[in-house]
Amino acid sequence: MAGVPLTEYFVTDGARWLWRFRLDQMAADPDHSRWMVRQAVVGDKDLVVGHAGFHGPPDEVGMVEIGYSVAPDFRRQGYARSILTELLRRAAAEPAVTTVRAAVSPDNVASLATISGFGFVEVGEQWDEEDGLELVFEAPA
Repeated sequence: MAGVPLTEYFVTDGARWLWRFRLDQMAADPDHSRWMVRQAVVGDKDLVVGHAGFHGPPDEVGMVEIGYSVAPDFRRQGYARSILTELLRRAAAEPAVTTVRAAVSPDNVASLATISGFGFVEVGEQWDEEDGLELVFEAPA
């Protein structure tokens, strides 16, 4: 159904939880589907290296929160930076978006390094029921 071959990474318990959660969001409001998670595909190879998207459409002040993940076999090859670049490009192309947010576990050294070169500034922290403590970063769209 995805149109490209997927690895086992897409059927882990965590991935299944994410797909169900996002499908429920899209069922509740189909207009939000264009903001939701998608596969991250290396186009010339039809190779799915991860998934990425927004947690939803812009809120009342124009903020969108990004989410992305690279499958373990493809980490440390520049895919996270490419994914982040594309998410920021999409956000900047939307007139309603003014701010992009990234919430990252303080222990996630790789994601902290990934966002560091993209103008994100730490603005606080939050507790996520699924992920625990997260540092909150924002950048202008």
